[in-house]
Amino acid sequence: MDKEMMKGSIDLLLLSLIEQRDLYGYEMTKILHQLSDGTYQMSEGTLYPALKRLERKEWVTSYWNETSVGRRKYYKITDSGQKELKTKQQNFNLIQNLVKRSSEGLGEL
Repeated sequence: MDKEMMKGSIDLLLLSLIEQRDLYGYEMTKILHQLSDGTYQMSEGTLYPALKRLERKEWVTSYWNETSVGRRKYYKITDSGQKELKTKQQNFNLIQNLVKRSSEGLGEL
């Protein structure tokens, strides 16, 4: 998988996951690995700085939770994070559509 293309999609991916339910960091990397059929493995060096950035932008908040295996830091999407996610999804769809249309040929342009 092209890492440069993934860089621009990290916020969108993380917000999309966290929107569905509160998650802790390692859980996010496992889900992304599974969803990519094993072709993408987000490193801790990518994940945690991205989550801190999302917190600084107030798109997510975090809290600690006691689990059967110890304390884990969970991330929850905020209202402004929901709005940003919708914007990022719309932008992604526009780009995806443009790529599709440009690969279909120029037609009568």
